[in-house]
This record gives sequence, structure tokens and C-alpha cells, in this order.
Amino acid sequence: MKPFEFIVPKSIFETLEVLEVYSTDANILAGGTDLLIELRKSTAKAPTIVIDISRLQELKGIEEFDNDICIKSLTTHSEIMESKVIQQFAPLLRQAVSTIGSPQIRNRGTIGGNIMNAAACADTVPPLMALDAMVKLQSVKGERLVPFIDFFVKPYQTTAAKDEVLTEIRFPKLNNLAKGVFIKLGRRNALAISRLSVAAILQKTAGRLIQEARIVPGAAFPTWQRMTDAEKLLIGQQPSKELFAEAGKKVSEVMIFLAGKRWSTEYKEPVIAILVRRALEACQ
Repeated sequence: MKPFEFIVPKSIFETLEVLEVYSTDANILAGGTDLLIELRKSTAKAPTIVIDISRLQELKGIEEFDNDICIKSLTTHSEIMESKVIQQFAPLLRQAVSTIGSPQIRNRGTIGGNIMNAAACADTVPPLMALDAMVKLQSVKGERLVPFIDFFVKPYQTTAAKDEVLTEIRFPKLNNLAKGVFIKLGRRNALAISRLSVAAILQKTAGRLIQEARIVPGAAFPTWQRMTDAEKLLIGQQPSKELFAEAGKKVSEVMIFLAGKRWSTEYKEPVIAILVRRALEACQ
């Protein structure tokens, strides 16, 4: 590992002040499960400074409001798993974090780190995008809210400025008529990076017609996006295996159209369609 200066700020304000000075050549250390691996690579560009924010209590915790949930950026995956608020109002997010790494990784890794790393296989992003989440970014200049749909530029790059810190993730509660599911496919059942994943939410009317649908694949595109064409197929329809299979096929078609045909397409084309169908079936 190449040498660098190491700073442990005592507050978010101090963090932002340091970032304003060193922003172009600084790395933020939260849980460290991604950054430390990267810094150990011989090809990695050594930062001038690493800012360890892992002890900032003001960036930890989950808050419930009348209609929204707020997760502070240093909240660990294990804390999200154990939260009764998340279990009740965002169960698909709990399912997603439960698949991340090992218990040791979940105890250390943070939701903010998983988002800011912006790897295409990040497990928290599809459910959060399906939940219409927003991130709060702060700098010495102020703060701003950015919808998930506008936050990711390409793998490992977001719209956050170099002097900004992700401090919160906010999203509306799922209501009682909606159900959400996250499904992940990896090379094995545990300690696996996503090969493909799907977050889905269905809301039905009292007559069991589909009133709202949200589908967000993971590891299928350079950046995450809602599958609006597939969602439109579902609105106003009676749930059925055939309908969900049609939606899965539409997602597969969109994946090929946007990502092109590659060596993995022969495998991913049928598999993403099946994952979408299974996720929608599980939302009933």
C-alpha cells in the first residue's frame, strides 16, 4: 500500500472543511470494505489523504417519519437488516443487504459506501431506486437532494462533486397495498457478487388489478434504471405467470438493446427474463 496522510475528523463540518481543501486528491473511508481493497492494488493511484469518517455518530442511524424513511450514510448493512422499520416499510432493501458478503462484511460495510462506490453489482441500489430514493449530498457550500435515477453516471462514477459527502438516503414508505422483492443471482449462495439481480414492487387495487409496478435490474446495465416499458405492460392487468413472463421478456429485450450483444448475452438474456418473472410472482 502506498503512503498517504490519514485524518480522522470529529464532525461532518470538519470533514467538509478538509474536503474543500483536498477534494481533488482525497478518498473517504467509511466501512473500508471497498476502499482498502482498492488501495492495496499495485496499480491504484495513491491519494494524498484518506479521511476516515467511520466514527461520526451523526452519520449513523435510521429515522422514521410520517411518510418517509431516512437512513444515515454510515449505517451498516447489519443495522439495516435488524431494523424493524426497514422490515415493515422496505423489506426488499432488507433482502438486498442480507445477501451482501459475510456477517463480518455486513457488520463493517455501510450503505453509503455501497452507493458511492457505484459498482454495477451493488446490491443496495436496485431496491433503493425501486423505492424512489434520494440521496442528500453536503459540502461547505450547502446541501442538495438528488434522485437515484439522476445520481449514477457510469460504473464507479456518480454526480457527487469531489467536495461533497453523502450524508443521507431518503425514500417513501411502502404502503400496505404494495409488496417489494429483491432477487439476486450469484456464483454461489453466499459471499457472492451479483451476476444479475432484480428489485420489483407491485401495488394492486382492491380488485387485485396491478395499479403500480416498478422493476429495476442490477448488474444488467452500466447504470441502473427503471424498466418503464415492462412496467407499462403490467398496469391495469390481472397478475398471471404469463403476464410476468412477458414483462421479463421485455426487460431482456431492453437489456440487449441498451447494452448490446456480448459474450455473456447468451446467458444473461434468458436469465434476466426469468429473474424478473420470479420477482414479480413473489410480489403477489
